[in-house]
Amino acid sequence: MAALDHGGNISAMTIASQQVPAPGSLVLDHIAHFVPSLPEATKALNALGFTVTPQSDHRTQDGPAGSSNVCVMFEHGYLEILAPTFDTPNAQQIRAAMARYSGVHLGCFGTPDAEGEQRRLEAHGFRPLPLTRLAREFEGRPVRFSVVRPAKDSMPEGRVQFCQHHTPEAIWRAQYWGHANGAVKLACLFVVADDTVDVAARWAHYAALLPRPAGGYVHLQMARGNILVGEREHWTALLGDAPPAPGLAGYALECRSTENLVSRCEMLGLPLRKLREDLYVARLPEALGSTLMFGTRQGLGLSS
Repeated sequence: MAALDHGGNISAMTIASQQVPAPGSLVLDHIAHFVPSLPEATKALNALGFTVTPQSDHRTQDGPAGSSNVCVMFEHGYLEILAPTFDTPNAQQIRAAMARYSGVHLGCFGTPDAEGEQRRLEAHGFRPLPLTRLAREFEGRPVRFSVVRPAKDSMPEGRVQFCQHHTPEAIWRAQYWGHANGAVKLACLFVVADDTVDVAARWAHYAALLPRPAGGYVHLQMARGNILVGEREHWTALLGDAPPAPGLAGYALECRSTENLVSRCEMLGLPLRKLREDLYVARLPEALGSTLMFGTRQGLGLSS
């Protein structure tokens, strides 16, 4: 049974501990928007009813990474809003991705064993980069995590990586995972493919997941969260817009209720479409880019 605080809510320690998956399993840890301005992106997120963390600057074992972020934390997973800050190779990669299209350029699998993923990717020909040990300061507390990335051309849809959290309790704090719009979970990442079957097979091999057909798409399910792979014409029909392949078309969030987020999208004048009861698609503000699908658990129809 989950630990409760004195008000009967799930404790911060429980929320933090459930971000690290069980041995042998993966979760959809986070996605990242690449943006030119963190203040503008934060303003857009606040208007949509999200609580946003303060800005943090990234460091690697070799010094400044050249990027800074703010985050939107959920009870399950999170959104990262990432901006280049210095002229490092990492910052140059972020700027190059933004020049190609605006929006989501990173999808991250949560793992309990980053070193094990590194060895597995090497054995399966994905030519991973050296393990990166990232750190940042968050409200006076050190945040540490290990990141595994493949060679860029082996996963061309974006920065598709694995992350092992060493200090989840430092960033999953109760004051940040409550959102006025009712969002509670990062549910799905949308992948744009030139050939759905081939790309889904590569993603399945990369993450050691089992691909399953889902209409015109291919579905990869984790212990928590999902990947959906499809061609641009299918994503454009469903979402209204999508970047060219290879790319990431957007993502889905689970909400306790859709009413507040629908209202906020309408007030902001964002393109909004109802797909079915309790399931919507919205084009996000220019400061963020990309497309958001949101719905209740029933509306999304996803089991995890």
